[in-house]
Amino acid sequence: MSIDIDAVRGETPGCAFVNHLNNAGAALQPSPVVKTVVDYLQAEALGGGYETATERAGELESVYTHASALLGGKPENWAFVESATRGWNAGFSALRFKPGDRILTTKAEYASNMGGLLRAREIQGAEIVVVPDDESGQVDVAALESMLDERTRLVSLTHVPTQGGLVNPASEVGRLLRGTSVLYQVDACQSVGQLPVNVDEFGCDLLSFTGRKFVRGPRGTGMVWASDAALAEMGNPAGVDGWGADWTEPMTITPHDSARRFEPFEVFFAGKVGLAAALEYAGSIGIDEIAERNRKLSSRMRQSLSDLPGVTVRDKGRELSALTTFTIEGHDPSAVAERLRQQGINVSTSGLLSARLDFPERGIEQVVRASVHYYNTEEEVDELVAAVADLLGQGAAG
Repeated sequence: MSIDIDAVRGETPGCAFVNHLNNAGAALQPSPVVKTVVDYLQAEALGGGYETATERAGELESVYTHASALLGGKPENWAFVESATRGWNAGFSALRFKPGDRILTTKAEYASNMGGLLRAREIQGAEIVVVPDDESGQVDVAALESMLDERTRLVSLTHVPTQGGLVNPASEVGRLLRGTSVLYQVDACQSVGQLPVNVDEFGCDLLSFTGRKFVRGPRGTGMVWASDAALAEMGNPAGVDGWGADWTEPMTITPHDSARRFEPFEVFFAGKVGLAAALEYAGSIGIDEIAERNRKLSSRMRQSLSDLPGVTVRDKGRELSALTTFTIEGHDPSAVAERLRQQGINVSTSGLLSARLDFPERGIEQVVRASVHYYNTEEEVDELVAAVADLLGQGAAG
């Protein structure tokens, strides 16, 4: 069933004001999500925060069932947190490494995740090893297989990186690791909401995502999923408090059996019901339909930009996502993004600080990042391309 674009845009008030092609940063929220958040905040203002949480406990709990319905896994294996980074680190920090344990990561690794990996090296003596890409630019699964040994403890995979349109083969990596003792952590920050993502199909042990990007939820929201096997061997996560663990003895904190051990007591409760509404909304549209629409829009953008002299599309990989990255000869990417913003076209940039394992060997310092979502139109894509063409005719910017 095709998406009713007019109806979706009618429920997205921001479409009337801006050509929003920065969905990889934060997507425009639909009206039902905004209303859910505002109504909850109003209830807190009139009745009290603790009291509202008690009265609307069922609505707050629905975020887990909606995550399970859209992304797989049991509801109790999902936890609500403040961001994808918080979720990734909450799960990772509960793992215990010993000196010499190897963690395999990829060139698409995200900066915040790398901070956690390097902390494990610093504090616990883990060894961080980067798996090479194959000729297409995605992680080389054959090389990954050859690098597995008895010391390998974890594989960390970023499904869709922040700096390009690559989609790493998460399910293929999962099939490789199935039946081994190696844990598998997936950062799905940029993929949940724009592509089919399923923890059971991926075969992963940990997966995290944010609400603000392609899920179209509120900022300050995210979730993390953990498998039963991972939970069974975890210790207390960093930041655990009396909500996620019990103070069972004077010198003993015992984490809860479920993934709720990752949740702090104080979260954005209005955002929690808002994220539940956003997950339900995405499910009602249909993730397969969303993915197909995104493929058509992003393919149109890449091809049209590639046809412009002086423009280089920088995406790599066999499968491409809704993110399109490009550079313009003689033009500073930050200046390009600002000029487009002044014309009512929202894009972003990605730079070296987000892609230290990737950009240097490709000779890239920064790219313009334009990211479509299903509510965007072909005309909006063409407007971006026309604006870039105008820039080319105006000479260098910077």
